[in-house]
Amino acid sequence: MAQSSLLDPVQNEKTPPEGAEPERDDELEEEERAPDAPLDARGSLTSDFIRSVGEAVEHGDREDVLAACVDLKAADVADLIEQLSEAARPKLVTLLGTDFDADILAELDEDVRESVLEAIPTEQLAGHIAELDTDEAAFVVQDMDEEGRAELLAEVPIADRLAIEAALEYEEETAGRLMQREVFAAPSFSTVGQIIDRLRSAEKLPDLFYDVYVVDPAFKVIGGVALSRFLKAPRETKLIDLVERDLVQVPVDMDQEEVAYLFEKYNLISAPVVDSGDRLVGMVTVDDIVEVLHTEADEDMLALGGVSSENNVLALPVPKIARSRFTWLAVNLGTAILASFVISLFDATIQQVVALAVLMPIVASMGGNAGTQTLTVAVRNLATRDLTAANALRVVFRETTVSLINGVAFAILLGVAAGIWYQAIGGGAEGEGMTLGLVLAAAMIITMLSAGLSGILIPLGLQRVGADPAVSSAVFVTTVTDVVGFFAFLGLAAAFLVGS
Repeated sequence: MAQSSLLDPVQNEKTPPEGAEPERDDELEEEERAPDAPLDARGSLTSDFIRSVGEAVEHGDREDVLAACVDLKAADVADLIEQLSEAARPKLVTLLGTDFDADILAELDEDVRESVLEAIPTEQLAGHIAELDTDEAAFVVQDMDEEGRAELLAEVPIADRLAIEAALEYEEETAGRLMQREVFAAPSFSTVGQIIDRLRSAEKLPDLFYDVYVVDPAFKVIGGVALSRFLKAPRETKLIDLVERDLVQVPVDMDQEEVAYLFEKYNLISAPVVDSGDRLVGMVTVDDIVEVLHTEADEDMLALGGVSSENNVLALPVPKIARSRFTWLAVNLGTAILASFVISLFDATIQQVVALAVLMPIVASMGGNAGTQTLTVAVRNLATRDLTAANALRVVFRETTVSLINGVAFAILLGVAAGIWYQAIGGGAEGEGMTLGLVLAAAMIITMLSAGLSGILIPLGLQRVGADPAVSSAVFVTTVTDVVGFFAFLGLAAAFLVGS
């Protein structure tokens, strides 16, 4: 009974009275949740929150703006700025004033960042630049005009300014521009205890690092010691006894896509960057690589559609977006004219068998879609280096086989359907429906084969000559499938249908 009396009060608190509805946790959470919560379940800013901040900015209400942004991370504030109108962005930055976080600058889209930089006083902006790691600081100022950049860097502390200027000397999209110069390196004779004491006493350390790089007197990298391994060792252990010598090193002039490939291939978290003399000059960390992968994937995806990677609909003005897309549309116009020219060669055939005009788009559309499928896979595999010269012939044979199988399958389906339809509408003499079906079937097989071959051979050929397959392939594949599709269908129709 004693045990029961101890448990009863707890049970009474948790058990609702008879006839009463139990309280629901989700209802309580809903009541406690603010109606203008900034983030949704996916971690994206809610529309209501963006609108409320926009109204506060419009009315110049600094207190409401600060209250809305105080708990947001730098990346969320950057998203908020990008979602606001062009006129509201500088106002928001001005209202934030000294509460503006330097890390926001590194998270902003390039075109949005330009207007934000103009809204921040030079002295304050210099302080923000000094707070950032070298790679992020260089990323922020790299697109400024030379005069504005010189004026800004003149206000930055000398050590930070020299580091940023050194980073800007490297080509864009290389390891030198991507790396941060702040690294933690130590001589091989150091002990774990000495390094721990040094870490505790150092005034400025990299914000994020995973390895202690072991260097010789010439500052050449001997190897590295992972922090996880380093912290487990006794204080008297020398670094040379812990060092991993087969460390992957990144040349300072290596393209950032190549760097990302090394990180993916070897599952790296960080890697030292070395100059032409193999001396340690910086390091690249996995957070930088994630950004590179995201950027490169976006560029390839947009390039396949003939759209520049600078086409940010939230940042660029309409005239600039229109101009950037005009070039590829003009190229597509040229290819469309070429396809139309092929059709014009068979205008007499089309006049005699009007049904050809109805069926022509089917052939071209199927070929275009099949070519796009193959092209997308090819470009992706080229980017990830799964498609190489060593396996190119095997991949070409496989894609050809796939195209043949699909071509035969759709040839049977469309050939039968077209023949029955043509006879049903009373087109032509007896037996012409079967002939039309066979012509359509043959044209479908030819078109699908050409789509598969062009979808794999064109990006391979463009890469071989040094062009970017993602940028150039789509327009050529579309041209091939359209021209071959129309020529095969109308040519076969002229030879077997009209001639019969």
